Amino acid sequence: MSLIRQVWLLLLLTLALAFAGAFGLSMLSARQYLATQLAMKNHDSAQSLAQTLAGQHGDLPSMAATLDRQFEIGFYEHLRLRTPQGATLLSREAPPMADGVPDWFVDLLSLHPTQGLAPVVADGVSVGSLEVLGHTRFAYRELWRGMLRTLSAFALLAIALGALAHLLLRRIRVPLEATVRQAQALTERRFITVSEPSVPELRNVTRAMNLMVDRLKAMFDEQAGQVEMLRRQANCDPLTGVSNRPHFMSRLKGLLSSEDGVAGGALLLVRISDLQGLNRRLGRVATDAMLREAGHAIIDSATRVGSFEVGRLNGSDFAMLLPEAASLREPAVDVSARLRSLLRESGRERLGGVSAVVGAVRWWHGAPISSLLAAADQALARAEAKGAFAVELDDTGDGVMLGEDSWRSRIEAALTAERAHLVEFPLIDASRAVLLRECPLRLQLDEAAEPLSGAKWLPMARRTQLTARIDLVAAELALRAIARDGIPRSVNLSPHSLKDSALMPQLRGLLDLHRAASPGLWLEVDEAGAFNELRLLRELVSMAHAHGARVGLEHAGAHIAEPGVLLEAGLDFIKLDASVTEGLAHDDARIQHVASSVRMLHGLDLKVYAEGVADAADADALWQCNIDGITGPAAVPADALAA
Repeated sequence: MSLIRQVWLLLLLTLALAFAGAFGLSMLSARQYLATQLAMKNHDSAQSLAQTLAGQHGDLPSMAATLDRQFEIGFYEHLRLRTPQGATLLSREAPPMADGVPDWFVDLLSLHPTQGLAPVVADGVSVGSLEVLGHTRFAYRELWRGMLRTLSAFALLAIALGALAHLLLRRIRVPLEATVRQAQALTERRFITVSEPSVPELRNVTRAMNLMVDRLKAMFDEQAGQVEMLRRQANCDPLTGVSNRPHFMSRLKGLLSSEDGVAGGALLLVRISDLQGLNRRLGRVATDAMLREAGHAIIDSATRVGSFEVGRLNGSDFAMLLPEAASLREPAVDVSARLRSLLRESGRERLGGVSAVVGAVRWWHGAPISSLLAAADQALARAEAKGAFAVELDDTGDGVMLGEDSWRSRIEAALTAERAHLVEFPLIDASRAVLLRECPLRLQLDEAAEPLSGAKWLPMARRTQLTARIDLVAAELALRAIARDGIPRSVNLSPHSLKDSALMPQLRGLLDLHRAASPGLWLEVDEAGAFNELRLLRELVSMAHAHGARVGLEHAGAHIAEPGVLLEAGLDFIKLDASVTEGLAHDDARIQHVASSVRMLHGLDLKVYAEGVADAADADALWQCNIDGITGPAAVPADALAA
C-alpha cells in the first residue's frame, strides 16, 4: 500500500473513531436527558392526577371516569390505581408507539423512564396508590431527528475535513511523486532535478536527491570530457582537429567493405603546395595558423553535402570523404573556391605564394582501397600540373547506374517473391561463447543472380522510401529464426525507417505476433541517423522494451562522449565502429580512448561491443579494455575453433 493511501486510511480511521465516539456520547447524553425528563413528567403527572382522584371522595365510578378522561387527553402508556394491598382497582393501558422511528433504533436506544407513583387519600382514608407512565413516542422521535441532524453535521464536517486533507496531502503527494519520478529516471539512466517542496522533511529528501543527481551528472560529464579528449588524441590531427590518417583510412576502409554501407561516393584530396617552403617564408606559427584555417574551410565545404569525413593524411595533404555524393565537380570546385578566398583575404597568397590543388575520384562499394588511393593521387598530380587552385576529376567507376523506377521495381519484386535472406555472423564474448547472431539482410534482385549485400541496394531503397518495408521483412525473418532455435539475433533499422509512420505500428504487430521470440530480438540503429531522430528513437525503445526486445546503436564512435543524449535515449547497448578499434593493439592512444569509453558506457549500464574486428591482436586488446563482445573475422566461436 502506498504512503498516500496509508495516510488516507489513517485519516479515515481517525475520522471514523472521532465520529463514533462523539456520536455515541451525544446520543447517550440525549437518551439520558430525555429519560430523566420523562421520569420527572411521570412523577408530576402522578401527583397532579392523584390529587384530582382524591377529590372524588372514594367514588370508584367517578374516579374511573376521571381516569378515562385524563387517559384520553394525555399521552400515557398506562395509568393504574392499586389498592393499599396492591390489587389493581383501575387500569388504562396503550401499546407503545414510535411514530415512524425504525424498530432497530427503538431497540438500540430503549428508554425506560421511572414511572410516577403517588398516594390517593380521600377524606383522610387511603384509597390506594396511582402509577403513571407517560408515552415515550415523542422522545424516540426527538432522538431520531437529533441523530439525523448529528449525522448531517458530521457528514458536512467530514467533507470539509476531506477537502482540507486532500489539499494537505497534495502538498505531500506532488513532491513525493516528483521524487519517485526522479528515482525512476535514475533507473532509466536519466538525470533530472526537481524543485524543492515547502515541507521541511521532503525538502531535505529532495535536496539530497538533487545533489546526488548533480554529482552523478557531473561525474559522467567529466568522464565524457575525458573520453572526448582521448578520442581527439587517438583519432584527430592535433593541429587542425580533423581526423588523422589512421582514423580516416579506417573510415574509408569501413565504407568500402561494410555490409550495410553506401553504394558509392566521392573522395577528394586537397594539397597545400610547397609546405616546407611556406615554413621558411612565413614561419611555423603562421604556417600552422594557415593549415588550421584551411582545415576549417574544408570542413565548412563538406558540411554542405551531408555526411562526411575530413582527414589530414600528412603535412600538406587533406582528404574529404563524401558518401553518396551525387557530383564530383560541385564539392571539388567549392572547396577550391573556399581555399582561394581564404588565402586571398588573408594576404598569404601574395606574401608566401600559398596555393592549393584538388583531385577528386568516385568510389564504389567493394573497390580496392589501394586502387582508389592511386587514382586519387593521379588526379591530384594532374591538378598540380595545371597550376594553383586547379581541380582535376576522375569520374570513372564500375558501378551500374539504374533509374529510380527500375530500382524500385526490382526491390519490390524481390520482397514480394520472398527473395530476402538473412546472413548470420556471430557476436562472441571473451570466452568465445556466442551471445547473438548479427543478421544483415541480403536481397536477390534477380532470380538467377546471387543475393546482394545492403551496400548495393540500400541507397536506392532510401531514395525510393522502401527502407521501412525492408526492415520489417528483416525483423520478421529474425523473429521466425529465433522462434525456431531460441538464439538471439540482431537486425538493422535504417534511421530513414524511423520517419515512416507505418513502421512503429507494424513492428508492434510483429512483436505481438511473435511475443515468445521478441526478447531475443536486438534492433540496431546507425548512430549518425539515430541522433538526428531522438524522439522517434525514444519511441522505438519504449515500444521494444514493452515486448522485451533490445535497442542499441551501431557504427558508434562520434557521439559516445555525449552521455546526456545516450541517457535520454534509454538504449541497451552500443557497438563501436571498426574505425574506432582498428589498429588498437599498436596504438596506446586508441587503447586509452576505447578503455575510457567502455568504462563510461558501463557506468551508464550499457553493454559495449566492437564490430568489424579483423585482427586477433586487436581482439585481445579489446578484451583488456573489458569490452562485452566482438564481431568480425576475429570473432571465431569456441565450437568453430574446436572443429
